[in-house]
Amino acid sequence: MPMPVSIIIPTFNEGQSIKATLKTLQLFRLYGGEVIVADGGSTDNTREECSLLVDHWVDADKGRAKQMNAGAEVASRKVLLFLHADTVLPNNFIHLLRVYVESYAAWGRFDVRLSGDRKMYRVIEFMMNWRSRLTGIATGDQAIFVTEKTFHKVGGFPEQPLMEDIELSIKLKKLAKPFCIGEPLTTDSRRWEQHGVWKTIFLMWSLRLRYFFGESSESIALKYKKSG
Repeated sequence: MPMPVSIIIPTFNEGQSIKATLKTLQLFRLYGGEVIVADGGSTDNTREECSLLVDHWVDADKGRAKQMNAGAEVASRKVLLFLHADTVLPNNFIHLLRVYVESYAAWGRFDVRLSGDRKMYRVIEFMMNWRSRLTGIATGDQAIFVTEKTFHKVGGFPEQPLMEDIELSIKLKKLAKPFCIGEPLTTDSRRWEQHGVWKTIFLMWSLRLRYFFGESSESIALKYKKSG
């Protein structure tokens, strides 16, 4: 059976990393899966790096939520998977997605692993995955996947500048529990490396708490931008 999954990748100036990510998806394409890049106006060589490695290139308004929604509009498979440009799915992800499809679950996500060998990263990963299982909330780093029908039922990603993944998860978990894949994907730890582990931990948790207590995504996005 052909893979009934469309992978949607939002990009903006990801020329240095996107090709490595796309190369890991070529077997998936051979099995009938669909790969879509939704670009927010890159000014580097992102488009050239995607040449021949994707099924669709979508020019979208800048903003991760807007780009992912634009990618979803052209998707032709019954399951949508939203993947960050610097994230690599596990080697056996095709099999894992088939298990999900056969489960008839509405939505789900992967556990996450940070690239790099620092011991603190293993602690951070554990906390991220534990928190997600406890709350039923997934983040974009965990490659949220959802049936096309369910995605449109909840109105897609809210087109806000930050926390769009959290908001989508809140809507989805009201319909069904997430299908949690324990085999981790690997996401780039560059932000943790650039800004420091403890500073990044404090920033991420404080922003999520602010959002939980009602601060607007616009305000939180400004704080996130100022943090570098």
